[in-house]
Amino acid sequence: MQELDKFKKEEILIDPLKAQFQSIIFFFPWLLLFGLPFFLIWSFSALHNIKLVMFKLVSLGTMVSFVTIFSSFIFMVLNGIILHEFIHGITWARFAKNGHKSIKYGIIWKAITPYCHCKEPLLVKHYILGALMPGLILGIIPSFYGLVSGNLIGIFIGGFFTLAASGDFMIISKLLYQNAAYYVQDHPSKIGCYIYKSDL
Repeated sequence: MQELDKFKKEEILIDPLKAQFQSIIFFFPWLLLFGLPFFLIWSFSALHNIKLVMFKLVSLGTMVSFVTIFSSFIFMVLNGIILHEFIHGITWARFAKNGHKSIKYGIIWKAITPYCHCKEPLLVKHYILGALMPGLILGIIPSFYGLVSGNLIGIFIGGFFTLAASGDFMIISKLLYQNAAYYVQDHPSKIGCYIYKSDL
């Protein structure tokens, strides 16, 4: 890899305040591709399944069943968020010179949010792939399965984790048209990254 001091270094950052609004924009394609078709194709079946669940809640004892379902949902979300970060790390480590030694995992305690940080600069295409994979594996694939099978849980999980990956999609949108010879490195303290540009 070329010495990065020969490259021009620029910040690519996401405004945390704007990110919440922009996440809706990045989630809109999911609604058009999966949410709306699911509703049009499977709404009657999904409504029937919801009625069955409500009936079981009443039959088994609403409070006990609600606690069980809520606990299962929280368990799924927490594990999915952790898995999201591991998918970033596993993918980026594949292209990092020092492998998984260049990957750092941690938790931002103020926001109670896990994170994955690649300490090593990667080519734009490799960084984009690592940023894309969690949304693809946890979001798009379950969404596709839910749509073609009429599985309400699949479409719900897919939608949730697609929305959770909206920050990744924002970064990707800023990198898509960058030169393939450029390098990208995670920003160590802000939402975004550094890009190293060179015309060499």
